[in-house]
Amino acid sequence: MKWEARFYFGNSKDIRELPLDAKLLERCRRQAVDETAWSSIARPLESRVSYWVTDDHQLIRQTLTDPPDEQKKKILKEGKTPIYSYNQTDFVKERVAIEVQFGKYSFIAYDLFVKHLAFYVGNQIDCGIEILPMKALQSEMSSGPGYYEGALYDLVRQGRGVPAVPLVLIGVVP
Repeated sequence: MKWEARFYFGNSKDIRELPLDAKLLERCRRQAVDETAWSSIARPLESRVSYWVTDDHQLIRQTLTDPPDEQKKKILKEGKTPIYSYNQTDFVKERVAIEVQFGKYSFIAYDLFVKHLAFYVGNQIDCGIEILPMKALQSEMSSGPGYYEGALYDLVRQGRGVPAVPLVLIGVVP
């Protein structure tokens, strides 16, 4: 079985192909499920970034980069109601977050434009990786998930500065 991955580097103009063999993928999969290799805050293998929100956009701007306990204090001090919120990601290791998305297509945009950015703004990651099926694999799946080529189009359409977190997009084919 031949595996192929296509990598999109957000600050690059090219797409690079790298052949992967099944043994390498299995070794990567085993490492990904090894709880000693990946950080775990909320549940095994997941990592979470927590923050407080309110209905005042100016106050959110003022508290955006503060630690959660400071956000809550400042919101209360302004007489507003703090609302606890969080984002979680599949894996975090050495300041790199990985999301494996073989679910519904709508979650891809959320991962790319919300989750990775939340971890980046929260200073927990320096880079996000999104792993998606390519169209060739997606067409063989029963649930109708999104696919690499569509996510790549969405990223390119947004322009070079959006999202504001460095991303690697990985496509998997059968």
